Amino acid sequence: MKVLIIGHEDVSKLLSTRECIDVMEQTFKTLSLGEALQPQRQAIWLPNREGVLGLMPAYLGRPRAVGSKIVTVFPENLNTRYESHQGAVLLFGCDNGELLAVIDASSITAIRTAAVSAAATKLLARKDAAHLSILGSGTQAMMHLAAMSVVRPIETVRVWSRKADHARRFAKRESNRQHVTIEPVPSVHEAIAGSDIVCTTTGSTCPILMGKWLEPGMHVNAVGASTPPFRELDSEAVAKSRLFVDRRESVMNEAEDFRIPRREGIIDDGHIRGELGELLVGKVQGRLTREDITLFKSVGLAIEDISAAHFIHQKAQTEKVGTWIEFSAERAN
Repeated sequence: MKVLIIGHEDVSKLLSTRECIDVMEQTFKTLSLGEALQPQRQAIWLPNREGVLGLMPAYLGRPRAVGSKIVTVFPENLNTRYESHQGAVLLFGCDNGELLAVIDASSITAIRTAAVSAAATKLLARKDAAHLSILGSGTQAMMHLAAMSVVRPIETVRVWSRKADHARRFAKRESNRQHVTIEPVPSVHEAIAGSDIVCTTTGSTCPILMGKWLEPGMHVNAVGASTPPFRELDSEAVAKSRLFVDRRESVMNEAEDFRIPRREGIIDDGHIRGELGELLVGKVQGRLTREDITLFKSVGLAIEDISAAHFIHQKAQTEKVGTWIEFSAERAN
């Protein structure tokens, strides 16, 4: 049996941000309609806590797809030549269970995470939102800048990073790439002041975005902290926002941004207004007024990876992209 291998560069060619937004919207509709299986991810921390190995299986009924992402997360890779997230998405056939494709996971993760935030932003941010703040300067900061520009008429951008030189390099590089002026700023408070959209994309283990800084009408995409001990928002920021999530069960069990204020008694499970899929199919209401502060908390789901892998696999065959290898023998008759 042959398996299709699709690397980083080919993933980027086959799955644009705009295409991925459409794919993610359909994926979350499928989840909301009960046509997906999405178990909790399993994670194994290395003994020194420097990195984690995650296993994320899922099944989608529409389009039919099954597989798993196997990924490592090493937050300190920012200072190395390696991405913080590395691994592979394994796509299998739904009828016979054969391995169909092995696809670079870091590129899928980068594209789909920002695309999900963009889908949430379409539904929750004010229609005229034009001022963007990005907290962080890594891959997700870059991808969120591109994704926000697809769904809203972004005019100004400010970026903050824990290391000022990283923010300056990001601003210079992405200003040229995205054809928008990006201002590096020295503090989070300065970065978000007057903004319409705030994207948190850091690997922080303690809050960097404080509720007292949030202004009426803001929309926040919080994506950097997906498992303990990572946390980007303080309890006040969560409590004063209309909170929407990618999936209730995942956020309740994995997101310290939610779990800590709940443990403190500041919020309860009912503080989650709805899931992204419920917004997409009209089961719940999103922003009610221009003054609402809306928050989308994302931890990342395997269905996102599997649906993206399915799209890539189909398109790769049409465009004859990737490398086929003999992987396993067929059963003899």
